[in-house]
Amino acid sequence: MENQKQLLVKEALNARENAYAPYSGFSVGAALLTKSGKIYTGCNIENVSYSATNCAERTAIFKAVSEKEREIEMIAVVGGKQGEPVKDFCSPCGVCRQVMVEFCEPNTKILLVKTAEEWQEWELKDLLPAAFQKTSLIVE
Repeated sequence: MENQKQLLVKEALNARENAYAPYSGFSVGAALLTKSGKIYTGCNIENVSYSATNCAERTAIFKAVSEKEREIEMIAVVGGKQGEPVKDFCSPCGVCRQVMVEFCEPNTKILLVKTAEEWQEWELKDLLPAAFQKTSLIVE
């Protein structure tokens, strides 16, 4: 498991290099591991209209889902000022957390990355407690 975490951290750091962030100057990379053992990466992709921007986490998740991968084991996320070393941990935004709830279990590991050697490990349920989920739509 530790090797998988290190690999995801490395892949997230590499994905950050592909970010298209000309407006915010804040580059984010993400990597996820599916239960089948495949890794998908993503970066943030900005748009001048801002609302058409897509976050790194959602880019990686959507890539996986488009390949019929719907069970996510773990996700690593790293972000910071473009062209500079990462100075702090970058947590997923609320929209990304909600998308994670759709395709992840509550105990899915989310790695917030600072460097290849330094990261924090969270569970999704701790990043988004009382999440709106599929069972929330059940009306009796």
